[in-house]
Amino acid sequence: MTNNETDNANLNFENRIPLEDLQTAISNIKAELAKVIIGQNSFIELLIASLLVDGHVLIEGVPGVAKTITAKLFAKTLKTNFNRIQFTPDLMPSDILGTSIFSAKTSEFEYKKGPIFSNIVLIDEINRAPAKTQAALFETMEERQITMDGTTYQMDSPFMVLATQNPIEQEGTYALPEAQLDRFLFKIKVSYPSPEEEVQIIQSHHARKSKNPEALVDHSITPEQLIDFKEKIQDIIVEEKIMKYIAEIITKTRNHPHLYLGGSPRASIATLNVSKAFAAMNGRDFVIPEDIKKALVPVLNHRIILTPEREMEGMTTESVVAMIIESVEIPR
Repeated sequence: MTNNETDNANLNFENRIPLEDLQTAISNIKAELAKVIIGQNSFIELLIASLLVDGHVLIEGVPGVAKTITAKLFAKTLKTNFNRIQFTPDLMPSDILGTSIFSAKTSEFEYKKGPIFSNIVLIDEINRAPAKTQAALFETMEERQITMDGTTYQMDSPFMVLATQNPIEQEGTYALPEAQLDRFLFKIKVSYPSPEEEVQIIQSHHARKSKNPEALVDHSITPEQLIDFKEKIQDIIVEEKIMKYIAEIITKTRNHPHLYLGGSPRASIATLNVSKAFAAMNGRDFVIPEDIKKALVPVLNHRIILTPEREMEGMTTESVVAMIIESVEIPR
C-alpha cells in the first residue's frame, strides 16, 4: 500500500455524529457570500465558527476592506433579525439598551426596547463611544440579558455582536479595556486583498451595475437549524491529551518573556469551543491538533499583550503565538 493509499484509508472514518446537514449549510453560506465578497475566506470561516459556538467577534481593519459589508451580508444569510448601530462619542447607554417612556394612555412608564434587541447586531466603530456606553453593551454580551427598572429582559437566540474598529485614526476614540475585550471570542484582523483579488473585486463591482449587494444574498440557515448544529458541536469528541495541549499553550502565554499579559482560562475554553466548531465544519466528530492551531491566533489576538520592548521592535501577537505553538509538543 502506498503512502497516499494509507492516508486515504486513515481518512475513511465513520462519524458517530451526523454532520452532513451542517456542512451543507456552511457551504451554502459561503456560496451566498461569494456572490459579493471576494476572498476573505478565513474571515468568513471565523464568523461561521463564532456563530456556531455563541461567540461575539471584534473585527479590526483599515477603512474600505469590506468589514461592514461582509458582516451585513453574513447576517443576511441567516433567517434572523439584524440591526446596525453606529457608535459615536455622544452615544448614551439608553440609545442602545432602550429607555422607559411615560405613557399618557396608561399613566405608567413603559419600556421601549433599544436596537440591541436583535439577533445579529453590527456595532460600527465600537471604540468611538465612551466607556459607560461600551460597558452597557458588554454586560448585555456577557449576560445576554438587560435589567431595566427592576425587570429583566432576555435576549432572543441567537444573539451575536459583530463589532468593528479602525486601527488608525485614534483621535477621539476610547480604547476597549482588556477585561471588556475578553468578552469577544475572536479578534479578526482584516487585511488588504491580494492584487489578483483586487482585480476580481473591481470586475465584480462593474458586473453588478450598482445593484444592492444585499439583494443578491439569500437566507441559508434558519434559527431552528442553528440550534440543532450547536447541539451537535457540543457532542464533538475531545480527548484528554488535546485538552492538555490547549492548557499547556495557554499556560505558556502567562510566563512568556515577550508577553506582558497572557491568556486567561476563558481563552482556554474559547479555544476548546472553537476547535470543536472547526472539527464539525471539516466533517469530523473529533478534534485534532490542527483545529487548535487554527483557533489560537484569533482567540488570543486581543487577550495577550506584548511587552513594551517587543512592541517597539515591531513584534506581533501572531508571531509570539506561533513561537509558543512551535515550543509545545503536538499530542499523538
